[in-house]
Amino acid sequence: MSRRLHCLRWAVAGLGALSIGASAADDAARAHMQYLHHCAGCHLADGSGEPAKGIPSMRGQLGLFLTVPGGREFIVQVPGVMNSPLSDRDTANLMNWLLPTITADTLPANTAPYTAEEIARLRATRPLDVMAVRATLVNQLEAKAAEPGSAARR
Repeated sequence: MSRRLHCLRWAVAGLGALSIGASAADDAARAHMQYLHHCAGCHLADGSGEPAKGIPSMRGQLGLFLTVPGGREFIVQVPGVMNSPLSDRDTANLMNWLLPTITADTLPANTAPYTAEEIARLRATRPLDVMAVRATLVNQLEAKAAEPGSAARR
């Protein structure tokens, strides 16, 4: 199955699982509006961020975090997500829209969609030092990319 088709199926499955009386298209539109309202101020409308100002790009990057231990947890434990006024359900919906939309090329195959229950559990456990956790994950990603035969080296 192509990566694009996989990402589309992943997004539809995740959004459909969250829908109660709403269509997947409604959930996607809601997630997009919530991204624009709560995330785009820093990460910009296209997810490119402002790395020179310390705001990382999510484009082509965010899915990579799902390939290392602790990365799945980390991307919803960053301050912008943790401190968001969005409900756990809306946060799961946003993440399930964001990943295949902003970073489809790095979204691992067979990645499970986030659930409201998972978001609630992750919000209850905040990292003490977000920058240290990020640095550790980035080091793991760099080591993984340097491995012979790594897809990142091709």
